[in-house]
Amino acid sequence: MARLRLRHLLVTGGAGFIGSAFVRERLRADPEIRLSVLDKLTYAGSEENLGEARNDQGDICDRGLVDRLASEADAIVNFAAESHVDRSLLDPGAFVQTDVYGTYVLLEAARKHRHQRYLQVSTDEVYGHVKEGRSREEDRLVPRSPYSATKVGGDMLVGAYHASFGLPTLITRGANTYGPFQFPEKIIPLFITNALQNLALPIYGDGSAVRDYIYVDDHVSAIARVLWKAEPGSIYNIGLGSEISGVQVADTVLRLCGKPASLKTFVKDRPGHDYRYALDVRRLRPLGWEPTVKFEDGMRVTVDWYRNNEVWWRRRKAPEFWEFYRRNYRGLPETAIPSS
Repeated sequence: MARLRLRHLLVTGGAGFIGSAFVRERLRADPEIRLSVLDKLTYAGSEENLGEARNDQGDICDRGLVDRLASEADAIVNFAAESHVDRSLLDPGAFVQTDVYGTYVLLEAARKHRHQRYLQVSTDEVYGHVKEGRSREEDRLVPRSPYSATKVGGDMLVGAYHASFGLPTLITRGANTYGPFQFPEKIIPLFITNALQNLALPIYGDGSAVRDYIYVDDHVSAIARVLWKAEPGSIYNIGLGSEISGVQVADTVLRLCGKPASLKTFVKDRPGHDYRYALDVRRLRPLGWEPTVKFEDGMRVTVDWYRNNEVWWRRRKAPEFWEFYRRNYRGLPETAIPSS
């Protein structure tokens, strides 16, 4: 493999939860690196997440803007995506536009400007429900929600651009990620902030669905390792290889927040709910990456962050948030939603 010289990265979706963690990690690891951040700054992205890094507000579907930014970079790392299953059930079209067409626009720019790397940040949800065993990178993809289906579409385009045009592409498929700065619609920040507000923790079905949870700093350090060390055309699963149920997440949050178990509230299950994701992460280990944060330790840090940053998350749990919440969680009593 030719020696890489990646001194200027275009990080798309870089003001979101995982993207901004990658930006902060890269600036800590290499203060001299240049990072151009492109983010649409929808409800889930914020310049507050970036610290001192500069952001260009814009859409990855804007071909002229993407071309201008890509012309100055050595590589693209694409975090930009509509990424919440529940929202994809309410508005699938937005996911098709960003996750598929937006990926195409970025790939075309990377091909035109002969980038040394294009890395697509994907998800373990593309494998669908895993009844037994663990998903390996070459397994068949069986998406069961509009979100995971559009992520599959993006992954397929990335693979096709490698095969058809020789573009040096990489794909990472990460497990459920948690940590500071995560928008409070996802399960862990939702449970934490609801617990701090003495509100119900809505658990789908019987709470038995399991996920592999990885702390955000571990996730982005793995992405960086793949970007610099992996062979083009490769796909890598990123996770801990552990399984934790929704009920276990709720119990952990309530214990760390010092709140009663009576806040657990079971609601109507999500349509097409995948009951188990489980990743085989053996391919990643030879690159020299190992996770450093256990679930209990990561949860303790995360709970403390939300406890100490109430202004940040209360601004995001605005009236629009609660409108989505009412539409999405069926069976909650009125007392489960703040009156003002």
